[in-house]
Amino acid sequence: MERRGLVPLVATANLLMLAAVSHAAPAIKVISPAIGLDGRISPRNSAFGENLSPAVSWTPTPGAKAYAVILQDPDAGDPPPFIHWLIWNIPAATRALPEHVSTTAHPPSPAGAVQGRNGFGSIGYGGPRPPSGVHHYHLIVFALNAPLALAAGADSRALSQALRGHVLASGEIVGTFAAPKP
Repeated sequence: MERRGLVPLVATANLLMLAAVSHAAPAIKVISPAIGLDGRISPRNSAFGENLSPAVSWTPTPGAKAYAVILQDPDAGDPPPFIHWLIWNIPAATRALPEHVSTTAHPPSPAGAVQGRNGFGSIGYGGPRPPSGVHHYHLIVFALNAPLALAAGADSRALSQALRGHVLASGEIVGTFAAPKP
């Protein structure tokens, strides 16, 4: 599933939408092999499985100087959404992230990228682990006009504020995941 125009980034109850992208902005096509044709996220990318960050690729955006990727679950969190992954300052020449990006603040690949604190309180990726029911996971890619001056370990609120005025384009793919039945 791909959405054009505004992409919501609900970081807290007070920060309801990142309104940096106009309806006229180009959309980024986002693809992830971790999300099957049926829209379900692979169990290996969940906290019930191997907890590996998903591989994700995107179409390039002319003029982009860096990219940021966010994975969030609007069906969870207090307040929603629950943040599963924040990574920014991905170099402009990069068009994809491999599966299993290191969970360090400055992963070795892609060089220069920086990761933030997820909803579990750790740095890097934390896979889906819904307590019950089917949850929707929004994997959002932002093309930026400049790298962000944001310290490693920042939370979604800080990232949302840093993104303001720097987003050239965005796109997302939505996957679902349900807890395995006992």
